[in-house]
Amino acid sequence: MLPATYSAGVSRGPSSTHSPAQAWAALAPLLAGQPRVRLSRDAGKTYPQKHERTLSETLPTVPAAVRIFGKDGTCAAIFLDFDSSVAGIDWVEADVRAVQTWLHSVGARWIEDYSPNGGRHVYIPLEQRVTFSEARDLVEALGTRYRSLDKTPHQNLLHGCMRTPGSPHKRGGYQELAMSLSMAYDVARRPNPATAWAAMKADLAGEMAAVRALRLEGTITPATAETPRLQHPAGRMSRTMQLMAQTGLYDTNRYASDSEARQAVVTGAAAAGLELVDVERRMMQGTWPGLASFYARYASRHRVPALRKDWLNAIAYLSKNLESRDGKNNARISPTSQPNTQPPVLQGNLVSSNPDAEHRFIRTWRNALRLKERAYLDSRTGLARRMVLRSLGEAAHMTRSRFIEFGDRSIAVATGLDHTTVGSHLRALRNEKDPLVTLVEQGRGTKGDLYMLTVPEEVKTAAEDLSWRKGKIHALRPVFRELGLPAAFVYEALEHSPGLSTSEIVKLTRLSRTAVTEALEVMAAWNMIARNNARAWSVVASTSLKDLAEHFGVMEAVATQLQRYAIERILWKEWLSKNVNTVAELLSPGEDYPWEAFEGPPDEWALTDMAFTRAG
Repeated sequence: MLPATYSAGVSRGPSSTHSPAQAWAALAPLLAGQPRVRLSRDAGKTYPQKHERTLSETLPTVPAAVRIFGKDGTCAAIFLDFDSSVAGIDWVEADVRAVQTWLHSVGARWIEDYSPNGGRHVYIPLEQRVTFSEARDLVEALGTRYRSLDKTPHQNLLHGCMRTPGSPHKRGGYQELAMSLSMAYDVARRPNPATAWAAMKADLAGEMAAVRALRLEGTITPATAETPRLQHPAGRMSRTMQLMAQTGLYDTNRYASDSEARQAVVTGAAAAGLELVDVERRMMQGTWPGLASFYARYASRHRVPALRKDWLNAIAYLSKNLESRDGKNNARISPTSQPNTQPPVLQGNLVSSNPDAEHRFIRTWRNALRLKERAYLDSRTGLARRMVLRSLGEAAHMTRSRFIEFGDRSIAVATGLDHTTVGSHLRALRNEKDPLVTLVEQGRGTKGDLYMLTVPEEVKTAAEDLSWRKGKIHALRPVFRELGLPAAFVYEALEHSPGLSTSEIVKLTRLSRTAVTEALEVMAAWNMIARNNARAWSVVASTSLKDLAEHFGVMEAVATQLQRYAIERILWKEWLSKNVNTVAELLSPGEDYPWEAFEGPPDEWALTDMAFTRAG
């Protein structure tokens, strides 16, 4: 029998009156693994990372899910999500009653709420935070007992999140407590002691051993991992090691324990040329919560010494084996070395004999772009074409020439678009009545199309009269693959003109007020921009766009795109070798692109560096 105070846990309504806002303010901060919450802008369908905010006691107006795991890879509560879409409401009711009986038997207390669609959440607050691996094993073990239990929230360290009591629901209404708020608050304030957690694990020992054994049979390979991988001399951690550091997931056929997995990650970081302080920073700032979770079993004061011990072991191992790898060890190449920023040597008369004149022309063309792009509509197509033009402008600066000879795939990497989409945009841009770019020569063999930047006659006088804008012109910087094109244009405007109001940004960027407001809200949540007392926005210089991109996992998407294009290029070369008589001439070294040189781009490089800089 359940205690009388918990009999309300299986009822259809709360045992006392309280508002959703009160439930959210009281419980969300205590249950969350870290003070972050993700908002759903599509009525509860998705909770993207870009819509993550600092968790506050104010109830969000849209469905909101708190992060389950903290930056150290541990959680403060176990979140059990019983999904009515799996087997119906009756099955959910039965599973919830069964799990409550089990929790009572091991001396644990819990909080329960229910959704308007019949789903139920059971929260088990813990006095001592537990690691990602421990929490995942326990929830997966419970999943073998209860059919309607959704295990996925505890299977993803970076993106695991769940709605808590009071959160708006996608079907209308809210997550309603199935008990009094005072009782739920008492459970959250006096969480389950370590003895209750030990009792839960002991009772589930058999099932936990079974789910671990299942992982031994089925290798855990993240979906973004590609096989076979292309070898590279860039001195960068492999994507497998980076995913282990970020997610805490590893191949149990290769690593028998968390200790072995963490040593592999630390060794990979050392081999890639990172320093110990780089690894510590990534762990402390939450960029590598998976690696942090491997050290969570230590007391706080012992975690850094344990990391340093592993680091020394890694350095000793690499030093011993450095000469045995035929000079291909990643430790030989440091990613902190300066990338080759020299422009490629273009053939013929593509580079002007007067570099200053080319520089002035490119600056004037940028003025023309500012004037001309006002005609592009605030739509996905219009924004994409504006970004393609920016990529061409940045390429021109890098090559110091108005002539740009790069393929669609290079521009696709620089803009975050697919190469087929880039091709359609380029055709539309060059076919405009008074275009900003002109096709000089179509590509052949491994050569890309040759484009020339053009100052349209209709804006030529105005462009020449405008003062040149200081600073660089950027294509799509990696972080904005996650945050979106509107955010990229808003950030660009604030870089060049700090202290703008929202209305001024709308006027300057030619975006809708809704798009600008949402972009400002998203970037402010990630401390990329801030507003002063005069309600004017400015860029926060101390926030690193590179670090945010790494935190979002954007570089994985970039690396995947680069590898896909590398494979396509290999296939294209093979086709040329069989079908083109002049293949030797077409494949001259100066005409190739270095896609196959990288498994992933060095940290210091922007997307356009990856796309446009040739191998040195």
